[in-house]
Amino acid sequence: MTAAKEPGPTPALTWHEGEFVRHGLPHRILSGSIHHFRIHPDLWEDRLRRVAATGFNTVDTYVAWNFHEPDEGSPDFTGPRDLARFVTIAGDLGLDVIVRPGPYICAEWTNGGLPSWLTARTRAPRSTDPVYQDAVARWLDVLLPHIVPLQAGHGGPVVAVQVENEYGSYGDDAAHLTWLRQALLDRGVTELLYTADGPTEVMLDAGMIDGTLASATFGSRAEEAHTMLRSRRPGEPFLCAEFWNGWFDHWGENHHVRSPESAAATLREIIDLGGSVSVYMAHGGTNFGLWAGSNHDGRRIQPTVTSYDSDAPIGEDGRVSEKFRLYRDILAPATGRTVDELPALPATGSRHAFSSAPLSRGADLLPLVTRGPATHAAGPLSFEELGVDTGLVTYRSSVTLPSHDVHLTVRGLHDRAYVFLDGRALGMLDRDDAEPAVLTLPGLDAVAELTLVVEALGRVNYGPLLGEHKGILGGVQVDRRLVHGWDHHLAPLDRWDVHDLDGIPHADLEVEAPADGWLAVPGDGDRFVWLNGTLLGRLWGRGPQRRLYAPSPLWRPGTNQVTVLGHTRPATHVEVHPDPDFGPSEEYVESLPTGVAGASADG
Repeated sequence: MTAAKEPGPTPALTWHEGEFVRHGLPHRILSGSIHHFRIHPDLWEDRLRRVAATGFNTVDTYVAWNFHEPDEGSPDFTGPRDLARFVTIAGDLGLDVIVRPGPYICAEWTNGGLPSWLTARTRAPRSTDPVYQDAVARWLDVLLPHIVPLQAGHGGPVVAVQVENEYGSYGDDAAHLTWLRQALLDRGVTELLYTADGPTEVMLDAGMIDGTLASATFGSRAEEAHTMLRSRRPGEPFLCAEFWNGWFDHWGENHHVRSPESAAATLREIIDLGGSVSVYMAHGGTNFGLWAGSNHDGRRIQPTVTSYDSDAPIGEDGRVSEKFRLYRDILAPATGRTVDELPALPATGSRHAFSSAPLSRGADLLPLVTRGPATHAAGPLSFEELGVDTGLVTYRSSVTLPSHDVHLTVRGLHDRAYVFLDGRALGMLDRDDAEPAVLTLPGLDAVAELTLVVEALGRVNYGPLLGEHKGILGGVQVDRRLVHGWDHHLAPLDRWDVHDLDGIPHADLEVEAPADGWLAVPGDGDRFVWLNGTLLGRLWGRGPQRRLYAPSPLWRPGTNQVTVLGHTRPATHVEVHPDPDFGPSEEYVESLPTGVAGASADG
């Protein structure tokens, strides 16, 4: 006879007659979204203190699987990946914590948080596909021991765990959602479980799970969302799991802002409806390295910028805005406090004064990205086939050219190629899913060396193109003729030790002491920028972002090395500024779920 399973701890959060109850007392969740993986770990406490000072009683964070396990079988929960430390700091500050473990998170994070080694071998992510679910099960076996002991039932701050993320705007595999919910329960999750979806019939109906709280994500029209939820889940509390009080940016667009008055008005509307809320983002942080994702407009990829400031009440470098002050006036009374009774705002950190330094003259791009052994294949291989996640792959072959000009055609280009003939730059090709990428090659009446340096611009993080591959996915043609015999050189920039790369341009900046700064590389070119060996991210000449955040823990007294790898035009110098420059802005109030291409502003 099998012994009955012992009941788990009573969840801290339950609900009764449409209201949350926390340990038996009426409660309202007032959460601020903040992502541990977008903040230098030395600044976690500072940023969490600022969230508490805004008036929030809770924080929520995603868990980006690919950040913690970029290489299959080698999960990492140390340093900037120490999730338990982040959660513990929040708890020590008196904040409840909501964990959103995915495994898919969206979040404008490359591949929506899914590892590329997984999406390389399944065409059906976020489904009952055994390849996908087996990998998720192994991941949860590793992840949940970092979360379960920190649940409220064990004396920790974790009061809720989200099941998946906005599934109703992606698929309709209800069996997968049920399996994922049970996978959390089987591994010891005992606190409140909930789902989050856009406030439409299609999205809610495909994303909800029986026996699990349903919540909505939106930026405006709170009463409509409230009515929609109540029509499907009468008796459940109204939770806005993401209130979009700002928005993210793509390269080549304007910087998106939302006026403090507009954001505060919708926040107050949610509160007046008796709702609970998570403000997305309370503090956005930074897409350091090459972690920024992308969207797709139906024809072209839309890469997200390095900054994830998101026009949040707490800015990328920690400074607070008028939104912060307006939110305090709303959040404090919602928790029975006055503004004076809220936690104190930490002192503002110091910032570097303006300075500049010349860049050394470096080697050309090709010698830098073709170091090391090559992988040979008859046809061009994808990043996935080469076992590389991001960065640059150089494709090199010899071609016989006639005496007249011909067309070079690259089919399935993901996402951008810099084209060279006998080492001479000819131009750049951008991905266009409606037409193959085409460039004219000059007639030489000779055999020439054709080189394409292909850059992955962030994996799509939302929608049906999730998990698509990078590199050259089709063939390369000279007029009608396919080019065969390719050498591939890998340049995984996020793993480069730039101090060991002779010939890469760098500048030395002298500072007296570590402080926050914003690095600029004037000029029209597109760059990758490192500070003292840490890849800060991309910086494109087209903007809108014109300076990269360089947090104080990355600086050191004395000489600091800024390294710049340019794609096209060489840069002459670098600058450090005390303030950001996000470029020209436009008012933007998003009313549809995160990442929907073509969604209209309604503000």
